[in-house]
Amino acid sequence: MSSNHSPAHGHAHDDGEDHHHGHDHDHSHLSDMDIRVRALQSLLEAKGYIDPNALDELIQLYEHEVGPQNGARVVAKAWTDPAYAERLFADATTAIAELGYTGRQGEHMVALKNTPDTHNMVVCTLCSCYPWPVLGLPPTWYKSAPYRAKAVADPRGVLADFGVSLPDETYIEVYDSTAEVRYLVVPMRPDGTEGWDEAALANLVTRDAMIGTGLPALPTSP
Repeated sequence: MSSNHSPAHGHAHDDGEDHHHGHDHDHSHLSDMDIRVRALQSLLEAKGYIDPNALDELIQLYEHEVGPQNGARVVAKAWTDPAYAERLFADATTAIAELGYTGRQGEHMVALKNTPDTHNMVVCTLCSCYPWPVLGLPPTWYKSAPYRAKAVADPRGVLADFGVSLPDETYIEVYDSTAEVRYLVVPMRPDGTEGWDEAALANLVTRDAMIGTGLPALPTSP
């Protein structure tokens, strides 16, 4: 049976990508692109256009405080709190903000609910639009041309690349993240987790599951 999926949703995109680089004076291991970026950073610092301390703080923020763990907490709360889940699917931006996750690249959020009949996947076909407040910075593969093209043309093949096999009758819905709207996939809660608290459930929620290229981890013990 051939893979069934919808055309990607969305139109407008950011014109560029955001890159953050720490300070490292040993450039022997860097690519040509990394060296050029760091040279540009040094030039901008010398001219006073950017504050290196502020840049370091931003890097620390996205490396240690903002990341998939935030989205995992949103998903776990939706799994355990029906009233919150209702608010999340009605107005994801506001519901996510209830947990303190707001900011740039997360101003207009939509939560997508996976069901036995429908599996959602997110891509940005033109650049790398991504919900930073709940997922952190995008992985390299998310920004790659092969993923962006294949996610639309062959989403079931993409899932196979990630080791995910869904029933043939499961409909695969592909959403195109844009500068206006970013998406968070809410995967199905794994069986065998009845009675688990939010913290234990959040540990099962992977970044890929919230993009739609993966599934939650299998439960072992709460």
